[in-house]
Amino acid sequence: MKLELTVQQKEDRAQFRAFVDAEIVPLANQCDREEHTPIQLVEKLAKKGYLGAIIPKDFGGSGMDAIAYGLLNEEIGRGCSSLRSLLTVHSMVSHAILKWGNKQQKEYWLPKLATGEVIAAFALSEPNVGSDAKNIETTATLSGNTYVLNGQKKWITYGQIADIFLVFAQCDGKPSAFLVEKNSPGLSIKPIFGMMGVKASMLAELHLDNCQIPAENIVGKPGFGFSYIAASALDYGRYSVAWGCVGIAQACLEASLQYTSQRKQFGIDLKEHQLIRQMITEITANVKAARLLCYQAGYLKDTRDPKAILETSIAKYFASTIATKAANDAVQIHGANGCSSDYPVQRYLRDAKIMEIIEGSTQIQQITIADYAYQEYLIPSENLCVTLR
Repeated sequence: MKLELTVQQKEDRAQFRAFVDAEIVPLANQCDREEHTPIQLVEKLAKKGYLGAIIPKDFGGSGMDAIAYGLLNEEIGRGCSSLRSLLTVHSMVSHAILKWGNKQQKEYWLPKLATGEVIAAFALSEPNVGSDAKNIETTATLSGNTYVLNGQKKWITYGQIADIFLVFAQCDGKPSAFLVEKNSPGLSIKPIFGMMGVKASMLAELHLDNCQIPAENIVGKPGFGFSYIAASALDYGRYSVAWGCVGIAQACLEASLQYTSQRKQFGIDLKEHQLIRQMITEITANVKAARLLCYQAGYLKDTRDPKAILETSIAKYFASTIATKAANDAVQIHGANGCSSDYPVQRYLRDAKIMEIIEGSTQIQQITIADYAYQEYLIPSENLCVTLR
């Protein structure tokens, strides 16, 4: 099997890495401590066209293929998982409008999302509803030409600065999706602080108290909310997170290589100790394996292969678990320094653990992947082969 990026993808990767090293890495620890992302950093992300990464050029976006989008997520994830989370949720909403929105919604919102004029957030989780997302409690009632929403959303990434939310609610018992602008009557936003990881992602609670939105703000048909709109958006979210986890693990590897090459113990460089080399070997192998799984998922997305959803779940499951292990080993390698805010590996560990929870927890992925495994066992299929040219 030959695996090779296109010339354009290689150029894109180099540009992504240079941007992250220049603009994101120097601020990442400060953003983590302050639990805040500077608006100037968001503006720089938008100016580069990264917020419009998956939006077609017809709507002012960058029109990246799945592999290029994955590489972007890896590099931003290497620099700051919080900022990568903005790319994730913004793209999830963009994808939902692109795939399920009507003509008017696409023509109005997509150009604004592409340039970053409008920041979008994905509002599915609730205080009593996490993995069991189809049983959301928020309600929407049609009253004339207005939908009236009541309920609460929680853990909404970049909810503090979002201009528009894709809110999921029960409409006559049917999960449905709605575009809710931040200035909608009846919507209040409460910041969330004190999280363990991804601390700069500016989480918020949304309180919808007879929140009124125009009837035309429904996305898709009533009842399409979970099985179609949320499911397809979450698939893109898992893909973004998977690549972001590769970025975390890569950052752990680079930090550990640098540290062990500079620090001496027992009269020799740390890198000369066999157990250190064992840890470095495991991180290296796992990073490469996770990246290959992400390439596989991206290739299948670009070729519109129906197996892309399963392969994305596998990539997210593996990449998130090895990111946590890589970060844990990186902290161990750094010793007491690894527990200090002066070194980024402690942030990598906290962020990596969050990745095992969001966009489908490790346990949900295990259930899903096992189900597919038994299906393939009962109905044998040909092995997949990937060639990127």
